[in-house]
Formats: sequence, C-alpha cells, structure tokens
Amino acid sequence: MDAFVSKYVREQKRYTKNDLRTLFSFSEEEIQAFLRRLKAYGVMKAVKNTPLQMELSDLTDEDLAITDDATGTNDCFYVFNFVGVLTVGNRVIKCYPKYITENPEPAAEMKQTIKVLQRYGSKEQIINMYNGDGQNSSFNLLAVMLFLLDDYHQNGLYINTEDIVELNGEGPILWEQTINNGFTIISNNRPYYVDLYTHRSVDDENDFFYRLHKCVVTECSQQLRDAGILDLFDMVEADISDEVRGDLGDDDYILYRLQSELNVQYNTHKQILLKTLYAYIAHHRTLADNFGISMYGTTSFNLVWEDVCKEVFNDRLNTQLRNLQIPNGIAEGYTPTDQLINIIEKPKWQGWKEDGQPFEKEAGDTLIPDIITLAEIENVYSFIILDAKYYCIQLEPNKVLRGQPGVGDVTKQYLYQLAYKQFIADHGIGAVKNCFLMPTEKDRIIRKGVARMHMLEQLNLQNIQVRLLPACKMYDLYLAKQKINIADLEL
Repeated sequence: MDAFVSKYVREQKRYTKNDLRTLFSFSEEEIQAFLRRLKAYGVMKAVKNTPLQMELSDLTDEDLAITDDATGTNDCFYVFNFVGVLTVGNRVIKCYPKYITENPEPAAEMKQTIKVLQRYGSKEQIINMYNGDGQNSSFNLLAVMLFLLDDYHQNGLYINTEDIVELNGEGPILWEQTINNGFTIISNNRPYYVDLYTHRSVDDENDFFYRLHKCVVTECSQQLRDAGILDLFDMVEADISDEVRGDLGDDDYILYRLQSELNVQYNTHKQILLKTLYAYIAHHRTLADNFGISMYGTTSFNLVWEDVCKEVFNDRLNTQLRNLQIPNGIAEGYTPTDQLINIIEKPKWQGWKEDGQPFEKEAGDTLIPDIITLAEIENVYSFIILDAKYYCIQLEPNKVLRGQPGVGDVTKQYLYQLAYKQFIADHGIGAVKNCFLMPTEKDRIIRKGVARMHMLEQLNLQNIQVRLLPACKMYDLYLAKQKINIADLEL
C-alpha cells in the first residue's frame, strides 16, 4: 500500500489545477479523477479564473455558474466548500475554516474544529454511513471507522455472557433449584440445605462477536494511524487483537452470523454496533482504496458557527416570557407562556370571496432572528439582537469593501428590532443593541465597524454593530457549555 499523503487546505481558498496536482503529487489522469470525484460530492466547487475571484473569500451563486471545467488548462479556480477531513484514496485532506489565513498548517485549530464538529453532529445521534445521495451516494468508511473506534473507547467490546449454575458458589442463591434438587436436613422442624445452587455470569471471551469486534477495532485503529488521523481526533490507538478477520471465516459467513445475532439481540446499543459492523464488512475496502472517498465534516460550516454563537450568547428566542428576567414583570396583553419567537408578527394575506366580502389568511412563516438575548449592561436592561455571520469581511481604509453581509441581511437586522419595538416599549426595556458576529483567528474581540442605512435610522432603529469574535475562545466556551459575558462586546 502506498504511504498516505496528508495536506492542509483552506476552505474557499482559490486553487488552480496545477496547484492541486503539485500539492498532492498527482499525475494528469489522477488529478482529473480527483476533481470530478470531489465535485460530485459537493465538497469542491469550480469558479471562474479572474483576478477579482482570486481576491474573494466567499462564494456566491454567480461564482458557480460556469460550464465544463474538465480541460487540461487552468481556466478555473477550484475551491473546497467543506470544513473537516476528507480521504480520497491515500490522500488525506484537512480542510480548515476560511477565516484562518495566517497559519497554513493550523494543527491545534484543526483539532479544536473537529471537536466542535463532533459536538454539533452529536445532536443528531446518527452514524453518517453514507456520503451524498442518489447516484453519487457512497459508503463513508472514515465516519464508520471513527464511530467504531470511539465507541470501543467509550463502551468497551461487544460481549455476551454465559450463565453458570454452581454448587456453593459466591453468586446469588437459586432457591428453586436448591429446594427441588438439594439434599435437605430437618432439625426442629426447620430445613437445612447441605448444598446451595448459585448463579454466576461469565463473560465469554471466546464468543464469535467479541473476537470479531476486536479484529475490526484493530483494523480501524491501524488504518487511521497510518493515515495520520488518530491524533487529529485525539483518539488512542487500539491494537487489541492478534487475529485477522479471515480467521473467523469469509465475509459472507461473518455477515450471516451478524444478521443472526441481530435477530435475537434487543439491546439498543448492541443493535447499533452490530449494524455498523455489518455495514463495515459488507462495504469493506481499505481507507487507501483509490476509488473510495470518505469524509468527516460539513459543507455548511455557517450552521456550525450559528450554533456556537446561539449557545455561547444564551439565545432566548424560544424561551417563554415567564422564564425571562423582564423589568417590572410581564406586561398586560402578554401571556407567561408566550415565546419571544411568537411575538414577531406573521404576514397576513387578504382576499375576496365571490360575494365581494373580504377574508384573511395568516402565513405560517415569519422573520426569525439568529439570537435574541436580554441582559443588564451598565445598569441598563438591554434587548440584544445578534446575527451569526460566517463571513470574512474586509472593512479597511484604502481597500475595497468585500466579504460583507448583503443588503438583505442588513435590512432584516433592522426589521428584527422593528418587530420587537412594541414589546420593548411595553416592558420598559431601556436599550436595544444590534450586532453581526463574525469569526476571526485573532485572540481578542475586535470592534470592526457599523452597518447603517439612513432611511432606517430615521425610524429610530439602531444601526448594526460588527464584531469579530476569537473563534478559538468561542469554541472553548461552546465545548465547555459555558456562556460569555455579553458586556465584552462593548455594544
């Protein structure tokens, strides 16, 4: 087997075909197959090769409107639209977030990002066995290997127990068997039993599935070690078996045994483990198989950043009013069970019946802010509207503005305040703050600027502050399930 080639790439950085061929030591035929495969699974995009594109950090829909790029020229830039780890044959690709620009091999930041992805993904409680869908679907060997190794470290090996009945053992007494089968001495009308039947459960280490689990965990550990992925996921190697799977039979026999065990196993965790082992055997190939692609990560890291900000800033959008610390209590006209999200008005549509009488229908959807929180800042109770934006803004003197949220994002932030204007007045809330939250690789909060529209300022709405948040510190808080002091934003 060829040695693994492990490289770091930055999400949404522009690479030419020659850049990638050199980086991963591909031949011309290999680079073409590599590009087609990654594009098929949506983890790579192709954009026009222009000087303007080279300077951009964020993709737009217009960027992707290009035709066939499978030529031998460098007419296109290739962009990784993914954060996480990819394996394509014996190439290991570590895609780090786009806001990291100063360190081309950010090992510590990448390990922390993986932990964030693990926590974010754990909410779904599923094993991501497949990449993509439809005709581009493929077995996700990397995710399954990681699950099997992590599950072993968390829960140990699959074990079946053997129940043993002993004479005069140390386990619980089996009174029914003792009375029916034992020799009894009667003294003073009381029975005395010479021998006691007892029960003992013994772990069967010769069990087929115990041995199979050890073999598979060892296989996964060795392949992840060779690929240099164990350290990235902070996992310990598990070289726990001297056997190989062939010692247990061919794949068809192993699958038959797994299916038979599934039919009689009712423990939920053991069922999940058996199904995962079945999938691993049924789709088995080595991680370095030149035709395989596996991944652990996301093409929507913006949703991860949003979830981080929601938790760290203690989002109260779906909190009932009775659970909020509101000055002077809940005002008349509101009910304690109302949630902040329900305060926002929904669009109403009016039509006319055949007789000309009007009727009205209310839409199901409305404006939904990312984060709403309430806090006392410098003795003033404030209503704070935050929007997590996974952008790399360039807002510098003598440089063109780019990487900023669009006009729709700006106007919506104003509208969120307008939607809560009556609620804020009714409850005597003293101040309103509005802010975009963007990640930075710096180690401190940066007061970047303000987004403003004069026509909306005239409605006495607050302009939108822009704060760059140190991603590493935000992730530390997210992983520790701790909150930030919102006063640190200096809004």
